[in-house]
Amino acid sequence: MRSVALVTLGCVRNEVDSEELAGRLAAAGWRLEDDPAAADVAVVNTCGFVEQAKKDSVDVLLDVAELRDDEASRTQAVVAVGCMSERYGKDLAEELPEVDAVLGFDSYTDLSTHLEGILHGERPESHVPRDRRTLLPVSPAKRQAAARSGAVALPGLGELSSSQLEKVPDSGPPVVRARLGSAPWAPLKLASGCDRRCSFCAIPAFRGSFVSRPPADVLTEARWLAENGVKEVFLVSENSTSYGKDLGDLRALESLLPQLAAVDGLERVRVSYLQPAEVRPGLLEAIAGTPGVVPYFDLSFQHSAPALLRRMRRFGGTEEFLGLLDRVRALAPEAGVRSNVIVGFPGETEDDVAELERFLEAARLDVVGVFGYSDEDGTEAAGLDGKLSDDVVAERVDRVSRLVEALVDERAAQRVGSRDVVLVEEHDDDGGQVHAVGRTGFQGPDVDGTTRLELAPGGELPPVGALVPVVITGSEGVDLIARPR
Repeated sequence: MRSVALVTLGCVRNEVDSEELAGRLAAAGWRLEDDPAAADVAVVNTCGFVEQAKKDSVDVLLDVAELRDDEASRTQAVVAVGCMSERYGKDLAEELPEVDAVLGFDSYTDLSTHLEGILHGERPESHVPRDRRTLLPVSPAKRQAAARSGAVALPGLGELSSSQLEKVPDSGPPVVRARLGSAPWAPLKLASGCDRRCSFCAIPAFRGSFVSRPPADVLTEARWLAENGVKEVFLVSENSTSYGKDLGDLRALESLLPQLAAVDGLERVRVSYLQPAEVRPGLLEAIAGTPGVVPYFDLSFQHSAPALLRRMRRFGGTEEFLGLLDRVRALAPEAGVRSNVIVGFPGETEDDVAELERFLEAARLDVVGVFGYSDEDGTEAAGLDGKLSDDVVAERVDRVSRLVEALVDERAAQRVGSRDVVLVEEHDDDGGQVHAVGRTGFQGPDVDGTTRLELAPGGELPPVGALVPVVITGSEGVDLIARPR
């Protein structure tokens, strides 16, 4: 039996894509390995979002490629897939001759055949990038038919090719996914692509136009995840607030959330990637008030100075954003709120930075990611005037990051004394003392803080996957300490 290992870089959306590839390969007879050195082929799912992510992807590809020269390794071939491969294709292949193939999204449904060919000495044609927004109709209402035909690759949505669709039984398509790991939470894709035209972002060009996943497919995969031990699903997409616009129902997410929360075995549902300008009152109410859906708001603010946001091709500003947060907290006073901001965007002034700082000080966010602007190939912002020097960008990143660190530490300390429920994710051995570590409802996976349980003497260690009611007793930076109640 041929064996394959998938190495995943980047965001949780890539994790879904890797598990889809794992499902396809396992169905084709491949044995899945965790360690690239134990596999015939290592498939690296790259990230191409920002410059640092691209550098990290190249470094990992080179590190994995070295395994072929290690006598203790089984690895015979290294294949690059994912966003960086889709975005740069042949150029990446020319720069990295150490990699045996660079494949785009269109190769996903037939990846097994490509890998077999590579092991037999074939060198498949490297992916040629194109603007994936041109592959689907401009009108969102016309996209579903094209998407469901299987003619357009939509990574992570479990789409089958036309030939595969012919073999699907009347009962419906199977879940095209295999778990890579045993975490009690899992990302679940709502949609693929994005229709927004933020001037700094290249994602729509290589991920394509926005396509919602039919609610029935989302529910089918949620049930499958629950049957495989998942207690929390993390709904992901490039823009969850657009879900349903191509299905003829802008309230589709509000309708879907209660159905997901009712799936047997699921304890928590979490929504991510909300665009502030598209958040509807009904969606706020559904997230804040549906039992089983955690009141957690991942709001993509990016900045708060109105004029600068317009240069970013975004809407809103400090007052609008604070008003949105007031509405969130009126519905759910203890809601978790996280966001990302970009500093150093072309044309950003000292007054703009001060405006952003004013917003952050008033917003009381639980977590904020701070990114320094860098030009991205093919984006409008790359051609804007008013570019700031690298030194100025770095200084502003440091300045805002130090403010954010103090603010999120203060916000975590404000949580002390409150009550919540922790999903236990791991057992951490701290110098011989084992702690249960997990997340509250207001802490998202991977990108937010964690909560460590302090048990009473002789207290039983809760198993991974348990949901433990707690009182928060302390904080260490963004992380929390809690005791069971």
